[in-house]
Amino acid sequence: MKIGTPKETAEGEARVAMTPASAKELQKLGHECLIEAGAGKAAGFNDAAYKEVGVTVVKSGAELFREAEVVAKVRPPSDTEAKRLKEDQTLVSFFYPASNEDQMKGLAEKGVTVVAMDMVPRISRAQKMDALSSMANIAGYRAVIEAGNNFGRFFTGQVTAAGKVPPAKVLVVGAGVAGLAAIGTATSLGAIVYAFDVRPEVSEQIESMGAEFVFLDFEESGQDSSSTGGYAAPSSPEFQEKQLEKFREMAPDMDIVITTALIPNRDAPVLWTKDMVEAMKPGSVIVDLAAERGGNCELTVKDEKIVTDNGVTIVGYTDFPSRMATQSSTLYATNIRHLMTDLTPEKDGVVNHNMEDDVIRGATVTHGGEVTYPPPQPKVAAIAAAPKKEKPKELTPEEKKAQEVAAFKAQTKQQVTLLAIGGGLVLLAGLYAPASFMQHFIVFVLAVFVGFQVIWGVAHSLHTPLMAITNAISSIIILGALMQMGSGSWLVVILAAISVFMAAINIFGGFLVTRRMLAMFQKS
Repeated sequence: MKIGTPKETAEGEARVAMTPASAKELQKLGHECLIEAGAGKAAGFNDAAYKEVGVTVVKSGAELFREAEVVAKVRPPSDTEAKRLKEDQTLVSFFYPASNEDQMKGLAEKGVTVVAMDMVPRISRAQKMDALSSMANIAGYRAVIEAGNNFGRFFTGQVTAAGKVPPAKVLVVGAGVAGLAAIGTATSLGAIVYAFDVRPEVSEQIESMGAEFVFLDFEESGQDSSSTGGYAAPSSPEFQEKQLEKFREMAPDMDIVITTALIPNRDAPVLWTKDMVEAMKPGSVIVDLAAERGGNCELTVKDEKIVTDNGVTIVGYTDFPSRMATQSSTLYATNIRHLMTDLTPEKDGVVNHNMEDDVIRGATVTHGGEVTYPPPQPKVAAIAAAPKKEKPKELTPEEKKAQEVAAFKAQTKQQVTLLAIGGGLVLLAGLYAPASFMQHFIVFVLAVFVGFQVIWGVAHSLHTPLMAITNAISSIIILGALMQMGSGSWLVVILAAISVFMAAINIFGGFLVTRRMLAMFQKS
């Protein structure tokens, strides 16, 4: 089939839904690729690059809509583009069906199949097609860069000849894909990062990235992200009040606030109120990634950057992915290519729109002349609910004492056993070995005893690196044993041979284990 990508007509949109790299992969599926002249220019892909990989460049959008059987776009179609779509054509783009009902019904009546990239279900198999996550990842990264551009100081703390510079304090509200990307970027730049989310299961993700999770002394019931496709669910009024109280407490200390909180098909909740903005220091920055849905900050102005009377900059841009058009286009085109791979299972250039497939059904909003939105719940849960961790039971003083006594008895038993074995060997050596051997053997037994006590006190997590270090000690043992093999006593020769054998196992085993451990940390 012919897959065509027109030039985006929305003001300020620089992305393109097909790149030369994705076109090559689509052609391997048996499809023919078309693109409108100049469609990729703003994203850094000129027409010559498309022609080199066999893409047909058409002169106008009208011509492309006439020829293409599948139209791949970034933004929802404009009224003009919607009129150009015809029966049995397939449109693949962001569509936002909950807020685009009239156009959705109109396209269904025309017999157009609409696949909404914003409706791809959040299940494991569909991650490669999750365009919302791809764009959110870029938006989170860009939000920190935009904040740094408007923040008049360093992110990281520094000690200079001119004085000490404290690190910036950053608060990220919402720890979805965009929030986690913002956290990662801010921590990489050296800021002290705090993060808040209504889903307690994301606290481990936040802390693993070097940020501090902001806890509320309030337990919200019914917050299960597995039933909301991985998104946060609406909070209770009591929880919201506690949340705002916490933000008011933090506002005077924060240098940068990045808000990312959105609930599907709803206006963005107001989480950063006017009084919080007024409490912030002059020069502070707020970047509102929810500006397109009204904003998480009460003073956000969509698509504008404003400075308040107290010197706080509020950034309400809605085109963060478009500000990194090359990267955004590459990721988005890859998402579409993966979707087309599922739609072309035989790789013969024929689209098989299987409505029994969870991913295809979930993303399809019109098909066969009917509106198919909203889709049924996918058979596989988006995100497994995090199991609640039970707190370790607090031991009573009597239980602690009993544990200590048991541990002491076990250690004493081991020491007595070791001394008994050592005493037996000394007795055996005294009966059959020459007198000169006893001096060396006593030193050996004492060394074993001291070594056992030292190694026993080492934490288990250090045993592997310790094994690597003790390879040097083992080599000394081998040298000493080889020297003893020249002795005339058969007992000395046997013990020396056993020493060489055991030390060799320690050396080669230590290096093998250490090598495998290091291989685990090597980048592929």
